[in-house]
Amino acid sequence: MSDGSAGLSGLADAAGAAAEKAKSLELSKVERHIFLCADADKPKCCEPSAGCESWLYLKRRLDELGLANGPAGGHVARSKANCLRVCAEGPVAVVYPEGVWYSGMTPGALEEVIQEHLIGGIPVEKHRIPNS
Repeated sequence: MSDGSAGLSGLADAAGAAAEKAKSLELSKVERHIFLCADADKPKCCEPSAGCESWLYLKRRLDELGLANGPAGGHVARSKANCLRVCAEGPVAVVYPEGVWYSGMTPGALEEVIQEHLIGGIPVEKHRIPNS
C-alpha cells in the first residue's frame, strides 16, 4: 500500500517547474493581463479567421512596444482564450485587474486598447461592453 508520497513528489516537481516558468515569464512584474477570445472550438462571436488575426496582432504589438511580459521586460501578460462566454460582437477581450470587458476587438480596436488602457491606464469606453 502506498503512503501517497510518490504523488506528492510529483506535485512538488510540477510546482518547481511552474515556479521556474513563472520566473522566466517575470510574472511578478505583470500589472495588467489581457485575455482575448480568439480560438473557440465552437465560434459564436466571430469568424475564426477574425479571432486569429486579432490574436496575432495583439501578440505582435505587445512585443513591438516592449509591453509583453517576460524577457522583454514588459508588464502586460496576454492569454488566448477559447471562449469568454460573451458570444456576441467578437472578438471579445477582458483586461485585469480592472475587469474591463471589450467587444469588437479588431486590430484597430486593439490598438486603441493597447495605447489607452494597457499603456495609459484609461479604459476605452467606445469598445467597452455595457453592464460588464
